[in-house]
Amino acid sequence: MRDRTDPDKLSRSAPEPEALAALDAAGAPEAPPMVRMPSLAQRGRGATLNPPVRFDRLAGMVFDDGWGTLDEQLGALPALATTLTRDATRSAISWNSSPDIGFDRSVNPYRGCEHGCVYCYARPTHAYLGYSPGLDFETKLIFKPEIAELLEKELRKPGYVARSMALGTNTDPYQPVERTLKLTRAVLEVLDRFNHPVGIVTKSAGVLRDLDILGSMARRNLARVYLSVTTLDPLLARRMEPRAATPARRLAAIAELARAGIPVGVMTAPMIPGLNDAEMEKIIEAASRAGARHAGYVLLRLPHELRQMFEDWLNTHFPDRARHVLSLIRDTRAGALNDARFHHRFAGQGVYADLLLRRFVRACRQWGLDEPRDGLDCTRFAVPDNARRGLADAQLSLF
Repeated sequence: MRDRTDPDKLSRSAPEPEALAALDAAGAPEAPPMVRMPSLAQRGRGATLNPPVRFDRLAGMVFDDGWGTLDEQLGALPALATTLTRDATRSAISWNSSPDIGFDRSVNPYRGCEHGCVYCYARPTHAYLGYSPGLDFETKLIFKPEIAELLEKELRKPGYVARSMALGTNTDPYQPVERTLKLTRAVLEVLDRFNHPVGIVTKSAGVLRDLDILGSMARRNLARVYLSVTTLDPLLARRMEPRAATPARRLAAIAELARAGIPVGVMTAPMIPGLNDAEMEKIIEAASRAGARHAGYVLLRLPHELRQMFEDWLNTHFPDRARHVLSLIRDTRAGALNDARFHHRFAGQGVYADLLLRRFVRACRQWGLDEPRDGLDCTRFAVPDNARRGLADAQLSLF
């Protein structure tokens, strides 16, 4: 991986996914029509398309010039490398006021995610950076090298009131690049020193690297972790989320977190009608046996470019059931493939969506994952003495 710096591309402010629903409702520009082209699917990558940026006025068009060589040319393309670009933004905390999200602030060390989950609702945010939500999202990653320092400055601001910080709401904080950059660990070290509560969602067993910090925070009721498990079938997981941990590794991570005394839950998300939703009860059972004590689920969302991207992915990998899956999705979205309305976008509506909710509630009750969830402790938050001294030194240095 190589480090690329492109300040011009990063001069645009990139809203986090929590803000996208409001943009949808306001009629945000739709992606230009995409011409059906040979699949760009390749081993280790999730998307089969690289659609144009919906904000660009001009877009390229793929066509065959009559010699029938387009498939051959695309088939000869080299494997896509992952590149890194420094993020020039000067803030660490992203704020939202969404009425159907249980947190109002989050930290995301990365934009884009190498896990390559084809269904990821955060993919459209890459368009704000001038990149495609398709293969660009999983190969052109943006990282914030100074995120720990920026976070500390924001936590020291007069009047800051602590509430649970969400980590992993945009892209996975433990995606492969975290092994070397260690930005997520740096964020946790800051939150630990400030006694600031944090909730983590990840698909990676890499979270176990930070057991020391998370265990210490958990003993002060400051940390909770959710592992996202979408399927128990490793072959399906490899196609949907090619560079995420295997389902078995995620369950093992749940068990290890539970043994360390860290409150841990499972997210059966997203549930995709006709593709993985039949596994919901088995996932909840397996997570409960591993030590999870809470669970959540989200119905598949397909905002903006995801609609055609997901359809193309289905036709590439599951042509025999693509039409059926899309029909069931429309049944849960009032005839469309997406519904961005608050209070509807996560759960859907209709008979099929209601049945999915009842199944989830029953399974959680059966396997003991419906226990009341106590909130994390926000009363412990305090600016550490060394931070105050650092601030004083910085002020004195001006004179």
